[in-house]
Amino acid sequence: MLAATRLFPLSSLMRYTQMAALAACLLPMSLNAQTPSIDQSRLERINHVLQAYVDSGEIAGAVALVQQNGRTVYEHAVGWADKEAGRAMSSDSMFRIASQTKALTSVLILQLMEEGKLNLNDPVSRFIPAYASTTVAVQQGDQVTIVPAQRPITLFDLLTHTAGISYGTQAHIADLYRAQGLGPAAGNGWYTADKDEPVCTTMERLASVPFLRQPGEDWVYGYNTDVLGCVAERASGLSLDELIRTRITGPLQMNDTHFFVPTDKRERLVTVYASDEDGKAVRAPDGARGQGSYSEGPRRNFAGGAGLISTARDYARFLEMIRNDGEAYGEKILSPRAVALMTSNQIGDLHTSGRGFGLGFETTDRYGANGMDAVGSYGWGGAYGSTYRIDPVAEISILLMINQLPLSSDIRTKYPTMVYQALE
Repeated sequence: MLAATRLFPLSSLMRYTQMAALAACLLPMSLNAQTPSIDQSRLERINHVLQAYVDSGEIAGAVALVQQNGRTVYEHAVGWADKEAGRAMSSDSMFRIASQTKALTSVLILQLMEEGKLNLNDPVSRFIPAYASTTVAVQQGDQVTIVPAQRPITLFDLLTHTAGISYGTQAHIADLYRAQGLGPAAGNGWYTADKDEPVCTTMERLASVPFLRQPGEDWVYGYNTDVLGCVAERASGLSLDELIRTRITGPLQMNDTHFFVPTDKRERLVTVYASDEDGKAVRAPDGARGQGSYSEGPRRNFAGGAGLISTARDYARFLEMIRNDGEAYGEKILSPRAVALMTSNQIGDLHTSGRGFGLGFETTDRYGANGMDAVGSYGWGGAYGSTYRIDPVAEISILLMINQLPLSSDIRTKYPTMVYQALE
């Protein structure tokens, strides 16, 4: 089975060990020592499946893309970018990618670590003093008690979502967050595109409200990566917008990835739809829970957790860099060791059974825990419906871009399955 390691040209001992375990886990799949080929005729089944979702009215439109070893093997735009205006979806349509932003911000933090500007075990208060004494809301029945945090929150806690920081929408803390312009006052919690203030101002205010859990106690999804965006600004002396542009999107030629849509690209921004009570796509309203302020608005708050706009082709370039150990298109963004750290489970079973969490990515640790993902696969998605995965066994990245919030369709589960069924 050692021959199977030829699939993974990775230099770190951590990843070598992970892949050896992977080979053992996939014995029933008769994994070959070579990169699996793709049956194009079976891959084309996806066209019909995606079109069926559009025809049934479950989604307005989407862009699907699959790469293998950096080569696009499948790309398909279906449905409408703006149904009411008669604007068809296209491969260069621009999507709000929400939490897909987290991966880029996490990469920035690892870059700064590699440059000696920070350590992962640094307390957040080194960069944002307001986090020197945080609190936790402890709920027992109808009683809520605010207690001090038992230890300082670290950058590692934020990267792994184990800081105890939620989006502030839970009933027993929602009013406290609302009073600070956060939680329910910010759409579904994560939305800050309409704020006329720097992200560090928002994140300093966040430190004044109680968090959901003690640091390190549990996996809690929330403002963690937005706080990291402020840390990156403080550690570098540059805005998050400039950091991402000069360190990631510029070098990787992700020319359509921005925090706010440039004026000359506004016609390419996909309209947000929402699933109604019957599961049908209807145009979402304006505002934080719908279209958002990504074309119009202050353009001052760069949300490291949910702020970017991108295209399927652009984001695929970022995924290829991660899949290829931090280097792609002649640009070295991260070291292989840093990528291995990001894409391996760092929190044991705190996340969920069979799936862990690294430094910015959910990991698949048991075959079957996340569809047909191989052990060692990783990925995430966004609140507007998008999803992505990198599978190092098949050497592929799988990407589906949608702008529908909420999305009641099962398309995010079915689409990766349709990709995997095409592997030889």
